[in-house]
Amino acid sequence: MNELDKRIGSEEAALLARIPGSVKHHARASEFIPGGVASSWASSRPVPIWVERGEGAYVWDVDGNRYIDFHAGYGANIVGHANPAIVRAVQHRVTKGTHFAQPSPDIITVAELLAQRFGLPKWRFNNSGSEATMDAIHLMRAATGRDLIVKIEGGYNGHHDSVLVSIFRSVDQLGPSYDPTRTPGEGVPQAVADLVRIVPFNDLAALERVFAEHPGQIAGMIMEPMMMNAGIIVPDAGYLEGVRDIVHRHGALLTFDEVKTGLVVHRGGATRLFGVTPDLVCLAKALGGGVPCGAIGGTEEVMGLIEDGSYNQIGTFNGNPLTMAAAVATLTEVLTEDAYARADDVGSYVLKQSLEVLRSHGHQAYGYHYGFKVCVVFSGEVATNYRQFLGFNTAVSHLHFLTQFNGGVFLPPWGKSESITMSVAHDRTHADQWIDNMDRFGRVLADVSDRTSADFAVGSYN
Repeated sequence: MNELDKRIGSEEAALLARIPGSVKHHARASEFIPGGVASSWASSRPVPIWVERGEGAYVWDVDGNRYIDFHAGYGANIVGHANPAIVRAVQHRVTKGTHFAQPSPDIITVAELLAQRFGLPKWRFNNSGSEATMDAIHLMRAATGRDLIVKIEGGYNGHHDSVLVSIFRSVDQLGPSYDPTRTPGEGVPQAVADLVRIVPFNDLAALERVFAEHPGQIAGMIMEPMMMNAGIIVPDAGYLEGVRDIVHRHGALLTFDEVKTGLVVHRGGATRLFGVTPDLVCLAKALGGGVPCGAIGGTEEVMGLIEDGSYNQIGTFNGNPLTMAAAVATLTEVLTEDAYARADDVGSYVLKQSLEVLRSHGHQAYGYHYGFKVCVVFSGEVATNYRQFLGFNTAVSHLHFLTQFNGGVFLPPWGKSESITMSVAHDRTHADQWIDNMDRFGRVLADVSDRTSADFAVGSYN
């Protein structure tokens, strides 16, 4: 066992000592629930943290430990926990009925507000990010009469068959960069994966080549306008404009998957942040203010397929009154211009101080801040695509994850892949706790580096 593994083991032992209730709950849950969690992405080592409640910028686990929450439910809860505006809206709505499977007035308000923010005129609703991207794939195929879809290598666009391809692979499983392997996720037929073409992020030449190789066969492309499951990978200057031009020149459609970025990195998502408007935008997470939600917006032409009955966009809980009430409050009362200004102040402070602390201990790092999102990546090499990001050391990221938890900061599992998400309840005092933990992490890592010849810029840890 090397020195880094020893430090990880020590931090895991310290965490386990603080969370006996979570250990007990996990053991009991595992008897009846596969993996002991409701979603596989809630799994983490040494055991998942079981949460009892949240308020503002904080969550409490079942052992009574309080944490500053930079997890935000994988970015869904930028309104903060138990936000009074959301509580009022949900309490008012719940007394008047929560489900009718018929339209209710709030869907009009939400659609109007999203049209203003994202610049796309027509909106429909569903219940999750996966449902939103599923509808987008269906619409692109229905609009063009074509079968093939292009997606980004390593990008996650939901857990339905059409996009559960080329995700979470090691470098040796990806195949050649000029023709990536179309490896399906577990339970997805290869025949479905073969309807997908894979291109790296920030590579217009690869995208042009794929369209040239399949003339008249590609319905469209789905992509996060900035990759969010690899820290954060930002688009090169002109990249998004180039993607849109290539896709449209070949008679195909472009979908931005803004499930993670929408309303989070900017009030109008990455669409307005970068000034490139696609044919379709998919939203979820932050829109619902902590309540399950989903939405898809599009041009008059594409969404007209729903209007004329060419495509039936359906779902029993679509536009659910409880969700729509929360969404109205989120858009009108919580995610204001002032809220984004405060997030910019706190986020820029987190990033600047984190990088300075790490560099003071001799560590290379880079990062980004956009709206409520911040990421710090422990590498001197800046990743511009998924393959480059896979080379960064997962063990170092896990040690940081544990250091933050033991220092009272709640993070999403598998810290290498996930950025942190702030909320409207966070201020610089919350950031200072994160930075103090980062300082301790930097000192520990420097000590580990002195004791071993390991290269922390590359490698993996499972």
